Amino acid sequence: MTKKSEGTLVGGLEDREAALSTRAPWPWWRSPWLYGLGALVVFNLIYALPRYLSLNPTLSRTQIDPSFALHYPVVVAHVVTGNIALVTVFIQLLPWVRRHRPGLHRLSGRVYVFAGALPASLLSLVLLPYSTAPMGKLGLATMAVLWIATSLAGLRAARQRRYMDHRRWMVYSFALAMGTSWGRVITQFAIPGNGIDVAVFFDISSWMGWVVSLVAAYLWLERTTPARR
Repeated sequence: MTKKSEGTLVGGLEDREAALSTRAPWPWWRSPWLYGLGALVVFNLIYALPRYLSLNPTLSRTQIDPSFALHYPVVVAHVVTGNIALVTVFIQLLPWVRRHRPGLHRLSGRVYVFAGALPASLLSLVLLPYSTAPMGKLGLATMAVLWIATSLAGLRAARQRRYMDHRRWMVYSFALAMGTSWGRVITQFAIPGNGIDVAVFFDISSWMGWVVSLVAAYLWLERTTPARR
């Protein structure tokens, strides 16, 4: 590559970085996906969480295995930490909080990792052997392992002040956090008709939710991350 062409390439990258850094921030209230995430968080807090906070095993949507004495307490802990993850994800993704309340952003990030993502994913691995679902355990286990890995990678990058890497890993972690919440919804739309076998439905939904989330997160990152030299 000649010096002239190299200079043109570097100059083009610098121009792109400058354009992205000076671009007016998109108003958060004009982002429909934030409304969807907020609705999902509110739905879980109002509908799903109270039945487990009542500490009444008969209200559990998960069939309790009597051979595992701590099965119901572990289910409750998983639901609570999962809801903590969803609430803190919503706070993390609000642009206004990131720009104007960095302290709240850092605090909610720590709560997300240590009180949400890590315990929720670890507890899901404990619960999977006792699940009565006909299929889908491998997909959910893979999602849980990836959720742990991306959350720890994002935390490590932040502590090393590698903020670009931190942003990328945490976006992937957030995408995995949404995996089980809308995997079945996506499957319902993706697979027409109601004649699908229940086992096949559970197996597809256990993969589709978080895989689609990760692909969407990758495409969004490629679109919004400033070019590097």
